[in-house]
Amino acid sequence: MEKIMNANIWMYLCIILGLSSALVGGVFQAFSDFVMRGLARCDSAAGIQAMQYINKTVFTSVFLYTFLALMPASIVFAFLTPDMFEAGQYLVWMAAAIYGITVFGVTIIGNVPMNENLDRLNYSNPESHDYWIHYVKQWTRLNHIRTLGAIAVAICYLVAAVTI
Repeated sequence: MEKIMNANIWMYLCIILGLSSALVGGVFQAFSDFVMRGLARCDSAAGIQAMQYINKTVFTSVFLYTFLALMPASIVFAFLTPDMFEAGQYLVWMAAAIYGITVFGVTIIGNVPMNENLDRLNYSNPESHDYWIHYVKQWTRLNHIRTLGAIAVAICYLVAAVTI
């Protein structure tokens, strides 16, 4: 009975982590699919100003807490997953690695520095236009990586849940 209870707990944790990653991936996917394309169609000053506001607003969002919490949660969960879930354990380790590299790492190394550069721009300055054109293309490319990474992580956790 105790082994079944433990298996249920690990299964539910996998589901929670998988759904959380899917939610993060959904936000990224929305930006890749239509938010950035919509902002790119704006006059560069309007697009820059809107993205500056979005980047400030994210700091008080549930999304940010979920995004940040998934990194340590994935690592801790990988270390604590019992050996009895061989296939699931491999998937949990894969999820942590994929999240760390493609979601968290790309964000910290790529998207955040670009956001910080954008934040320093005066949106009404015509010279900001060139950075905006570069920003939209490069930021969105990086965001595609984050989207696919978060979806892959969700799949790993959800498949791990059914292997337990």
